[in-house]
Amino acid sequence: MRVEGMNKDEIRKHLHSNHVSNFIIEHHNKIVFQYEQQEQASEQLLPINSCTKSIVSSLYCIGLSEGWLPSIHTPIVEWFPELKHSSDERKLRITAEHVLTLTAGFSWNEFGGSNNFPRMTRTDKWLKYTLDQPLTAEPGTSWSYNSGISQLLSAIITRASGRSLAELAEEKLFQPLGIEEYRWKQDPEGYYTGGYGMELTAMDMLKFGRLFLQQGSWEDKQIIPAELCKQATSPYIQVEAPEHGYYGWHWWCDEQDGLPFFYARGYGGQFIIVVPSSEAVIVSTRNQKYKARSPLELFRELVCPYLKRSLNNN
Repeated sequence: MRVEGMNKDEIRKHLHSNHVSNFIIEHHNKIVFQYEQQEQASEQLLPINSCTKSIVSSLYCIGLSEGWLPSIHTPIVEWFPELKHSSDERKLRITAEHVLTLTAGFSWNEFGGSNNFPRMTRTDKWLKYTLDQPLTAEPGTSWSYNSGISQLLSAIITRASGRSLAELAEEKLFQPLGIEEYRWKQDPEGYYTGGYGMELTAMDMLKFGRLFLQQGSWEDKQIIPAELCKQATSPYIQVEAPEHGYYGWHWWCDEQDGLPFFYARGYGGQFIIVVPSSEAVIVSTRNQKYKARSPLELFRELVCPYLKRSLNNN
């Protein structure tokens, strides 16, 4: 069946063959397509993996707007005074902005090479493990995917506010959005995980994407200032191959056929994609135990042409 220029049967076929659990397209504030691998799959809690990073970033934006977090140019030694004793003085120049953009300069291989991420999770002190890694670049000059840095961001927000990330998320984000159920892991020291570890439903992921599509506004209330939403989701630095596009404040930024979009991405195929010019939000979750094409590829090939046609027809 072809509806509004979209071949939904073709999309369902591709989603099924690539083990996608949920795929939701919201266009002009209306769900125009929804695929569920199993009945009510979109209402079940599931690991969103590194999409957690973008939610933690939103809490940082809220802290900036409310004044309990200082400027993004503040050196992180304010929250990690042990850096004063580092033999590498460059660590004193790492700022909150470098943490938000994954440009702190640490030597880090998330999963390959020396496998920093798994090694970090096997220690009792994730923050110390991350801060102890050597620098390979001047802060702010080089991008490297690093969930240890996201754990630093979690600790910065916690230490600056005097409250746990979960408490802040419930009050400042989840309750206003009507998100009633979630799960969130903690590290051995009790900090909630900043780089992964949250579980949400696909429908609640959609709400989070819609919040950023609406530039931080929700039901006539400004939850996050529009200017901070824009800054968080704007390109800051080009990512390194084999990745594509740019990185912002724990958000990915890219374009397809002249259509700019930004997105949260989680390991295994979890995505929250926002296309501002088309007023669209796309959520995808995938069964991680199967190897298959990324839902981001399916978005580029199957959804972007529909959005492009719709935009050109208006």
